[in-house]
Amino acid sequence: MNTPKILVSACLLGCPARYDGQSKPVNHPLLQRWHANGWLVPYCPEQAGGLPTPRPAAEIQQDGRVMTGEGKDVTSAFLKGAEQALALCQQQKIKYALLKESSPSCGSHDIYDGQFRGRKIQGEGITAHLLKAHGIRIFSEQQIDELFTTLS
Repeated sequence: MNTPKILVSACLLGCPARYDGQSKPVNHPLLQRWHANGWLVPYCPEQAGGLPTPRPAAEIQQDGRVMTGEGKDVTSAFLKGAEQALALCQQQKIKYALLKESSPSCGSHDIYDGQFRGRKIQGEGITAHLLKAHGIRIFSEQQIDELFTTLS
């Protein structure tokens, strides 16, 4: 199996990096093995962009801005985290990313609708979009087996 480095949402590896101070660990044997072998690069774009943990929930608006439920514009922090993710991938020659679905940073298929109603729509998070635009292949946590097949 080819063993390139893979950028991974830190919350998927058990790091309490989510907006609510929690994690969303994925207990998949492949992910555990890859982590033990040092193939994974944990990363949280929102923390890297300067946002605290915990932090207010944020959603992408129809105009592309990222806003908290309280009306604070946090777009610049999301963009900064995404740009740093891209720089990290380019520096370490990372061609694959395993990102947390539905996140305003990491969602690759769906995100929340921007109305803070808990409703999801088709769309991409800020980081997922930037990485994809630069040729990095994005997988969600539901696609670990597909990622494995791609790397085999």
